[in-house]
Amino acid sequence: MTVTTTPARPVPGPPRTAAGTTAPDRPGAVLPATERRALRRALTLLDLDRVRLLWAILAGSAGLGSAVALSACAAWLIARASQMPPVLELSIASVAVRMFGISRGLMRYLERLASHEVALRGMASLREHVYRTLADGRTDAVAGLRRGDLLARTGADVDAVGDVVVRAILPAAVAAVVGLGSVVLVGWQHIGIGAVLAGCLLVAGLVGPWLTMRAARLSEHAQILARAELSVTAQTMVDGAAELTVSGRLPRMLGHLAGTERVLARAKDAAARPAALAAGIDNLAMGAAVLGALVLGIPATIAGSMEQIELAVVVLTPLAAFEGTALLGPAAVQLVRSGGAAVRVMELLDTASGPLLPRARAVLGDLPREMSSSRRDVTAPGPHLTARSLAVGWPGGPVVAAGIDLDARPGRAVAVVGPSGIGKTTLLLTLAGLLPPRAGAADLDAAPLWGTDRRAVSEQVVLTAEDAHIFETTVLENLRVARGDVTEAEASALLGRAGLGEWLAGLPDALGTMLGTDATTISGGERRRLLLARALASPAPLLLLDEPGEHLDPATADRLVTDLLRSGRDAATPDPAVAAATRATRGVVLVTHRLAALDAADEVILLGPPDGGMSPGAATVLARGSHRELLATVPAYRWAAEQEEQG
Repeated sequence: MTVTTTPARPVPGPPRTAAGTTAPDRPGAVLPATERRALRRALTLLDLDRVRLLWAILAGSAGLGSAVALSACAAWLIARASQMPPVLELSIASVAVRMFGISRGLMRYLERLASHEVALRGMASLREHVYRTLADGRTDAVAGLRRGDLLARTGADVDAVGDVVVRAILPAAVAAVVGLGSVVLVGWQHIGIGAVLAGCLLVAGLVGPWLTMRAARLSEHAQILARAELSVTAQTMVDGAAELTVSGRLPRMLGHLAGTERVLARAKDAAARPAALAAGIDNLAMGAAVLGALVLGIPATIAGSMEQIELAVVVLTPLAAFEGTALLGPAAVQLVRSGGAAVRVMELLDTASGPLLPRARAVLGDLPREMSSSRRDVTAPGPHLTARSLAVGWPGGPVVAAGIDLDARPGRAVAVVGPSGIGKTTLLLTLAGLLPPRAGAADLDAAPLWGTDRRAVSEQVVLTAEDAHIFETTVLENLRVARGDVTEAEASALLGRAGLGEWLAGLPDALGTMLGTDATTISGGERRRLLLARALASPAPLLLLDEPGEHLDPATADRLVTDLLRSGRDAATPDPAVAAATRATRGVVLVTHRLAALDAADEVILLGPPDGGMSPGAATVLARGSHRELLATVPAYRWAAEQEEQG
């Protein structure tokens, strides 16, 4: 009776501001207000090291400044050498040419070191903030995204935001510093030529990038959407390769993937054209600067107000000064790309950390918070998890189960059974505070689970889902995901409790054995029991377990389920390591399709369709009581138990 289908999940709508309203954008803006705000917020979350960023700008300016100085010194050296002076007069210029040639490469190398360190540290800071927000925030923010889209936002989009430092901010700052220095140098020789150079640099540094941003906006956004769709499709094919092959849909998915790649290629080609236009404008401005220097410099040289050598310097210096503006076209494209990525990242963060869904807020706001003696046993130790008239379902989807009452506390074991797809897993997610109730109430110690701080809930309730992740690290570190101070003795006891004692003994490096990505190197049963051992390692006194016996043979599954259901009542074992690892006093809510082991449960809740499936609507509680009571009073339950015994 496991849940094998996943309900449809809504895709988030257009980007919204922190206030929750769609941000208006001025038509035709090269960088709309929505993107500017999102990019400023994302840059704040990068937590940039200003000292290292300043050093990167200075090193980059020194590197590009060395190129300009190299061009000026070479021009002076060539012009002066043509006059055949004593060779000693050229020695200083010769050394300066070598020095600027070497310093150009050295400074660029140092600038790369500093800028990439700033960017990589910033990406790590932003990604950590995203992960923390998703872990502590609203679950429907993640549930509403396809897995590939979520990976794109936490991966490529975060990288694109970080790239704005190296590929946009730094080139713009360096071009401004070196451009100003070049204008001062040339203006010192001739004020008119300096003004011409300043005008040409402004055209190349402002008009060119502006045209690039305006033309590249749509193509870059098309690339963002195509990359996200590419990631989603590829992830779907990887996750469901077997099902797609059996259903004959794999060729169609491959065709869709190829179509998306063609769209991405066309978008990249479209983005290359404005980059070429910007390069053309840059070359045109550079030619105009050289021509202006000749037009103004030659009469000044003839009149004697400028030396011939100075004319060579002011004519050839702009050739290097425009190296900085040549980088502003790609910087403008990166700014567009980073702006779009920032919107997607900040939209995810705002959704995860935002207020409750309106429907959930309305439901929870109308519920009375006081609890009668029937809702809570005030003498019971530890946290008390209750559900009253609870209806569950994914946000935006239909209600799958309703009218559920449930009590869980340390020392009490509850089992939930029912047909596959009836809503048992959705119920566990709601009881863990990961989904909002669709109606009724789900409380932890009289406080609503939905909307309570995730850390506070996690300290009391731990959920082990069917698709929980196994990390590519050692067995011990996979258990420490639940509690970081698990010792090796505790880990061995936990694995033994989960039925993995012999498996552990056969591992080459015992607890230090490395596991493959998402447990690809172990069987399905071993994976399930490893997840169970991780849940047992958690300090939370309430366990929510989804099919702990899945992928196990019936006898092993029954022993494991019986042990789990009795864990809340059995006395502590004499072994301190085992006692610490298994935490004798626990409450258990367990979803299972096996009925044979449920005699150890305090209560069994049978979910099913109303009127045996004759009436449409959400599933409901068909019966509840002990295992023996249901065997005696519910024919369908008794028949299912008999089928297990015969099969």
